[in-house]
Amino acid sequence: MPRPREISAGILAFRREKELEVLLAHPGGPFWSRKDAGVWTIPKGLVEAGDDIAATARREFTEETSLFAEGAMLELPPVRQKSGKLVHAFALEADFDLGQFASNTFELEWPPRSGRRQSFPEIDRIAYFTLPVAKLKIIAYQLPLICELEKRM
Repeated sequence: MPRPREISAGILAFRREKELEVLLAHPGGPFWSRKDAGVWTIPKGLVEAGDDIAATARREFTEETSLFAEGAMLELPPVRQKSGKLVHAFALEADFDLGQFASNTFELEWPPRSGRRQSFPEIDRIAYFTLPVAKLKIIAYQLPLICELEKRM
């Protein structure tokens, strides 16, 4: 029996300064520490069977950032990761105080084969970027989310 495809849900927060800016998250952990262009993402997480996708997007956003995603959301067309996982995203206009940012953590054996487990933040930093910069920073499969938001604004 084939394994069902996983689904994630997340939020692409944006604000209107001199120009439109989007909030992106840099993945935490040792694999990503020296990488920048093409690795930033929207805060997102797995949708469990029976869960509401929009509610999951809000919950995961808060778990990964400690910020509360309140207000009307605009559903964007889903995107697919190379693994086949489908990612549902919602745009939310919000000017968050990034000083309140804190992320949940995960454990990993580090260094590899050392037998030592270390804790790392799931997201190590977040930032608002103008669209031209965000398009360079975001992971490739999520780029259509920014392009769709740009078309709708």
